[in-house]
Amino acid sequence: MLWRTYRHFPRRSDLIVAVLQREIDACADAGAELSATYEPTGALAHWLYRYTEFVATKRGLATALHSGDPTFDALPGYFWERLGPVLSDLLDTATSAGKIRADVSAKDLLTAVALLCHPAPDTGPAYSQRMVGLLVDGLRYTERARP
Repeated sequence: MLWRTYRHFPRRSDLIVAVLQREIDACADAGAELSATYEPTGALAHWLYRYTEFVATKRGLATALHSGDPTFDALPGYFWERLGPVLSDLLDTATSAGKIRADVSAKDLLTAVALLCHPAPDTGPAYSQRMVGLLVDGLRYTERARP
């Protein structure tokens, strides 16, 4: 079926951009539903796990984005534009409820999760989810950590 879809795009890279934008949108759109379903910390954690799944299963994403193909030039901006505000809202809600530390930004978390999903030898998405679980637990520690 992918080959049929591909025929509607001038280049393979255009198809990749369309698929990634659709998946970024789905991840961003999940924020409102999770906020309505879970308490603030739960909504944040569920969203981070969803984001982790997206990043961990797209291990070639960074390579594509940095390939020099101009088709991908707009994707990093789109990524931050769609996901940043959603995560900021989830963070603000959880912070206002006093449930997580206040010294973490959406950019911090988007970057941290992406780094935790970086392929390590003999690991896969489950390992990334475990590492993000540790990160989420650390968010719940509200005393200022020692330098």
